[in-house]
Amino acid sequence: MTLVLVAAASLVAASCDQGAPAKGPPVPGAAFKHATTSDLSGYYMPLSEVRIGDWALDHLFLGQASDFTAWEAGRRSETFAPVMLQFDNLASPMVQTEIGEARSVTSRVLPSFYSVSDARVQFEGRSPELGRVSFDGRMDAGALATARRNLGDEGAVVVGDLIVGGRTVRGVRLRWWAGD
Repeated sequence: MTLVLVAAASLVAASCDQGAPAKGPPVPGAAFKHATTSDLSGYYMPLSEVRIGDWALDHLFLGQASDFTAWEAGRRSETFAPVMLQFDNLASPMVQTEIGEARSVTSRVLPSFYSVSDARVQFEGRSPELGRVSFDGRMDAGALATARRNLGDEGAVVVGDLIVGGRTVRGVRLRWWAGD
C-alpha cells in the first residue's frame, strides 16, 4: 500500500504545473543571415510605381552592419529591422511631415526571414494589412557603387520580384538613396 501511495504522489507531483517557460531574448537562427563585404545600407526606392490594390511600395530599407549583427544576435525591435519593406496606402489622405507630404497610412513589414549578400536580397515578412510579403532581388554592385558616389544616381541598383498577399509583381526596379 505504501508503494502505491508513493507512486501516486509521484504522478501527482509530476503532473503539476511547472510554471511558464523562462523568457529570454529570441534565439538566433538561420532565418536571418547576411554576408556582405561592402556597405549596402540605405533606402531602395522604386523607379516607377509598384502598386498592389490601394497599396504602393515606398521602399526597401537595408541597415548598417551593426543593425544586422544585433538582429541576428536576438536583439530585436518591434518597429525596426535591418531589412524592411514599407508600403503606402494610396487611398489614405496626404499629411504634412518634416520632409514634405506623405500618405497618412503606411505599413512597415518586418522580416520573418532574410538573406542579404553583396549580390542578392531575399526577404519574407507578414503584415496585417498586406498578408505575406516577399522580395527576391539581384543587386548590381557596379550600379550601387556609382549611385553611392553620386549620392543617389537615378539608375536601378536592385531588380527583383515582389509578392504581396499572393499577387506577384515581376521586374521591380529599385534605385538607391542614402536617406536624410
